[in-house]
Amino acid sequence: MSMIRDLRAAVRPALRRGGRSPYPYVHDGSVVDATATSAVVDCAVYRNGRRESRHMTPAEALRSLRHREPGEAQGQQGRQDGPGGGAFVWIGLHEPTEREFSGIAREFGLHPLAVEDAVHAHQRPKLERYDDSLFTVFKTIHYVEHAELTDSSEVVETGEVMCFTGRDYIITVRHGGQGSLRTLRHRLEDDPGLLARGPSAVLHAIADQVVDGYLAVADAVQDDIDEVEIQVFSESAGKGRRGRDAGRIYQLKREVLEFKRAVSPLLRPMQLLSERPMRLVDPDIQKYFRDVADHLTRVNEQVLSFDDLLNSILQANLAQATVAQNEDMRKITSWAAIFAVPTMIAGIYGMNFEYMPELQWRYGYPAVMTVIVGICYAIHRGFKRNGWL
Repeated sequence: MSMIRDLRAAVRPALRRGGRSPYPYVHDGSVVDATATSAVVDCAVYRNGRRESRHMTPAEALRSLRHREPGEAQGQQGRQDGPGGGAFVWIGLHEPTEREFSGIAREFGLHPLAVEDAVHAHQRPKLERYDDSLFTVFKTIHYVEHAELTDSSEVVETGEVMCFTGRDYIITVRHGGQGSLRTLRHRLEDDPGLLARGPSAVLHAIADQVVDGYLAVADAVQDDIDEVEIQVFSESAGKGRRGRDAGRIYQLKREVLEFKRAVSPLLRPMQLLSERPMRLVDPDIQKYFRDVADHLTRVNEQVLSFDDLLNSILQANLAQATVAQNEDMRKITSWAAIFAVPTMIAGIYGMNFEYMPELQWRYGYPAVMTVIVGICYAIHRGFKRNGWL
């Protein structure tokens, strides 16, 4: 199986990410040709919250982190804070293959189960502890702009951000076209005091950005639901919109369900990060996780209310369709009763009997037509008065 996976990775199109990356990747402990396409988006070592270099490969970052210069090592109090004397490396990857990720995973001692999840993606949001590392999965949500909501519109688009957090490293693996961390990295680099807190500060910033994205998407989805609700209960909504509205509501329910699958499973991991003491999470940073957990709870309540509201709108729409169908049936029945009168009279006088009253009468035809019109008018007026027509 390993040979098949390596072969599949080797034949992957070289330009799947739109060009070459300046970062060669690590495989089997060695650096592969720098002209090869790499999954590494950015890689840097941070000391005291400041970035060491703008261009660094994972192999160089590892050497810089774990092998200090002699003068620098003597100027610090040994390595009491772990490898690198409190420094840490942040490696960002985008959709790595198993071959591209294997070297980095081996160097940092990442658990094989977590590595498999990170490579193949499609995971539920979760928090898992593997030896001296935390593996966190976030679902990113992006609102898809649309001119008009239809029964096939895509409202939300999901991606994934997975974080390996250790004492002196954080490795982020991103899947999907959304949820870029480039802006977040630059913002953190402008705040050295926060970055000096270590990898847990980066983990909190990622969680905060993901949940803030949930809040923005929830507001946009709320607008779509309000629009559908107004159109469903609008008096100007035509009969031709009945089936269309039901399709739009159902499509919106499916998108809300996808949103719910990203938000609800993340509640427990955020609760653990904000309440349970962890060696890999700075106590001061843990306080900020509580704020993220509060925002996430609010989003989760919104999503649950969306589901309930859409159920009510769908039921109201179906009730409207049933009422409209009953009205149509009453109109059809009313007109059938009206046309039954001339049909009955014409059927009687259409019988081939020789001796029938009024057959030889001069005013028979006008009299019969008058009777038919009079009876039909009386029936029509009665139905109109009762609201059937």
